[in-house]
Amino acid sequence: MKYLITGGAGFLGINIVRYLHSRGHEIVSLDVAEFDYPDMKDKIKIIKGDIRDQSIVEHAVNGIDIVVHTAAALPLYKPEDIFSTDIIGTRLLLESAERNKVKRFIHISSTAVYGIPDHHPLLEDDKLDGVGPYGKAKIEAEEECIKFRAKGMCVPILRPKSFIGPERLGVFALFYDWAKDGHGFPMIGNGKNRYQLLDVEDLCDSIYLCATLDEKKVNDTFNIGAKVYTTMREDYQSVLDYAKHGKKIKGLPEKPIILTLKILEALKLSPLYKWVYETASKDSFVSIEKAEKILGYKPKYSNKDALVRNYKWYLEHLNEFENKSGVSHRVPWKQGILKFAKIFF
Repeated sequence: MKYLITGGAGFLGINIVRYLHSRGHEIVSLDVAEFDYPDMKDKIKIIKGDIRDQSIVEHAVNGIDIVVHTAAALPLYKPEDIFSTDIIGTRLLLESAERNKVKRFIHISSTAVYGIPDHHPLLEDDKLDGVGPYGKAKIEAEEECIKFRAKGMCVPILRPKSFIGPERLGVFALFYDWAKDGHGFPMIGNGKNRYQLLDVEDLCDSIYLCATLDEKKVNDTFNIGAKVYTTMREDYQSVLDYAKHGKKIKGLPEKPIILTLKILEALKLSPLYKWVYETASKDSFVSIEKAEKILGYKPKYSNKDALVRNYKWYLEHLNEFENKSGVSHRVPWKQGILKFAKIFF
């Protein structure tokens, strides 16, 4: 099959590109960012362009069997870029996919669509209440998908938990930097909350199930996450234990820390945004029963496995990104004033 991966130069993008290529598929990557992976550069077709540009989208979608839509403007982008990329970009891709008779359009959404929930586990038919521009834009992007599903297109929607693994940096690079240098992790609250994560390889498995199973089965919306997870304190301690500096998680009083982070965010002194710090001390897990039952989804990695696997990759590739920073998941986020907090842990 011929796949178009939007956001192919991103963290999920490169993982699904490698996954599909290893299974013999033809791949086109569309991304506004440079595709700079030497191992894959000569093996796929690369289109550098913006999903908000209709002519580029039309060129990219032409001749494609399956679109895997991973491209999105992340929460650290400006609100206007988030809305135009995540909503208008998604709509343009869907329109082009319909015109070009694409067999399936697999949309990667997010559990951010649930906002800050009042119960767990979260089910696919629970109320949607996005926090901030990113959460709201993800809900509207799903609404675009559902319109085209109603018109007869096969549009599976996946809502993954925060996913990690090879190539993932972003906010996780902050934790890993502290662990590497022999510092503990601060935690908002006591860390006894359960916060489900997801390994990117398990997410790739779920995407492939949506690409290959019967169309009637997959034309639906599915939560995707790890099957095995404990408390946030226990899961993140696994990284500190692997780092072997004898460091521990240190819980911090929830309300004053959230207030402090809110002020630091407003002053642009911290990379942590509202959805991160307001959910970090709360339970956050979804039911994956629907994906298990209908798709046969079987995640291989626990939270601990995924965190340590990502940390090992971080250590092995440190020299490649040591002096880089930005707002995507593929580079470390600037720590801002938080780098000075390191000395207290």
